[in-house]
Amino acid sequence: MVGRNGDGKSTLLRLLARREEPDSGRITHNRDLRLGYLGQSDDLDPGQTVLHAVLGDVETYTWAADPRARSVMEHLLGGVDHGALVGTLSGGERRRASLARLLLIEVDLLILDEPTNHLDIEAVNWLADHVVDRAGALIVVTHDRWFLDAVCTDTWEVQGGRITSYDGGYAAYVLAKAERARSAQVSETKRQNLLKKELAWLRRGAPARTSKPKFRIDAANALIENEPPPRDKLALSQLATARLGKDVFDAEDVSLSFGDRLMFDHVTFRLGPADRIGLLGPNGAGKTTFLRLLTGQLAPDHGQVKQGKTVRTANLSQNLEEVDGMATVLDHITAIRRTAALAGRGGELTSSQLLERFGFTGDKLTTRISDLSGGERRRLQLLRLLLDEPNVLILDEPTNDLDVETLTVLEDFLDSWPGVVVTVTHDRYFLERVSDMVYAIMGDARVRHLPRGVDQYIEELADRGPRRTTYTSSTSEPVVSSGSAPADEPVVDAAVARAAKKELNRIERQLAKLTSAEAKLHDQIAVHASDYERLAELDTELRKLAEERGELETAWFEAAERAE
Repeated sequence: MVGRNGDGKSTLLRLLARREEPDSGRITHNRDLRLGYLGQSDDLDPGQTVLHAVLGDVETYTWAADPRARSVMEHLLGGVDHGALVGTLSGGERRRASLARLLLIEVDLLILDEPTNHLDIEAVNWLADHVVDRAGALIVVTHDRWFLDAVCTDTWEVQGGRITSYDGGYAAYVLAKAERARSAQVSETKRQNLLKKELAWLRRGAPARTSKPKFRIDAANALIENEPPPRDKLALSQLATARLGKDVFDAEDVSLSFGDRLMFDHVTFRLGPADRIGLLGPNGAGKTTFLRLLTGQLAPDHGQVKQGKTVRTANLSQNLEEVDGMATVLDHITAIRRTAALAGRGGELTSSQLLERFGFTGDKLTTRISDLSGGERRRLQLLRLLLDEPNVLILDEPTNDLDVETLTVLEDFLDSWPGVVVTVTHDRYFLERVSDMVYAIMGDARVRHLPRGVDQYIEELADRGPRRTTYTSSTSEPVVSSGSAPADEPVVDAAVARAAKKELNRIERQLAKLTSAEAKLHDQIAVHASDYERLAELDTELRKLAEERGELETAWFEAAERAE
């Protein structure tokens, strides 16, 4: 389910889950429907331990023997002390605990409101696999467009009190909307251009995005026949060099420690004009510390960091700055600057024109800041930063609280912005959309380039094994351990165990799919009970599946022995 913030997506979920009653009409559920609902707030008992709040009275040996339960606990609560009281958890940890509790029960309909909030890229990737493999139906609201494409077979757009249904996930939705816009000859030229640009990027993207929608795509493809790539990299590089010069940030042989923890060890890193960098890494691995080193907020223990003379940095942090809530949006921006020349946009724009670019029109111009939604305040914060005309943008989780439409506006703006962009985000779609290169900080004191981007990052995390998080008194950042063996344990044995665990997970996924296939065959046998020829064919297929199951179960036991 997609739509602007405030258009009613969460309200519709609460109606469907019968957490809210309609003013008229009725919501009908099938008899004995088992429904699971994840809202934007939780009802966990703060006095219970994490383990009891998630699993109830289930004994440890019971859930530990269940592959699905182990997977849920490992990926959502692997870095959380299971014996801690719920009341001592952070908001993100409570959110993950609520999601884990829901995923551990059997339901016919799973309703999830922003389930990817507070999840890193690895956990989002796992969650997508998990919900796809589950039996039953799913309704999800999320701004994570990669997740929508990975799990959804239909898309509902909620807008103006109406629901429009589209076949397929997010990519198919963009295709269909572009086709409908072309067929209807929509006059909103600006929105069409945004849609065409995003469509062009999607169609040039990875094959996984190009699902096969049922509607005709030839006409939609005609829209992008002459559509250029989202960014003219040569032109942007020339503009950026003119504004920034050749030097932006140069880190030479930099090392930094916090207490006994070595954060960076002789790292050399260069950031040039017009570079678009995506920065990945587990929580606490040192991404924010690295950005502080580059921008001069921290001094290295060894080596040096040089910054270009013309560099003007703006940092969109995760925290919304406090502003006068009684001021209106227009007055607030006008007080900062009445006109501004946003780089790459040509000419000066008035404060009203600037606000319009970021979705503030009509009544929103005279709305008090205190009455804005979280997403609207986020947009306003970004605009305030741009009014200072920076040439280096550091975006730390910029997609928090932003709806899909606002994200496309931000991406469009960045396409023609001639400066450096460094993005730290768990939103895979946004990172791939705005970045040209991906680097990773994995907690091993290095900064590494990943030529294959997010896919390579997820593969390397999987090879490192389950993560464990501990905390030290020397720094407020958690220390992320890759689950590697202690110094006195043979490294080869640890590698074999990790490979075996990976093999176990793969076999368990295959067994789950096999169970689903067997169930479908049994259904077919019931349907064709009087058709003996068809029954013979189905029986042959069932025997093949049984043989495959036997082989997989043998392989599972062998891998389980190696994993011990």
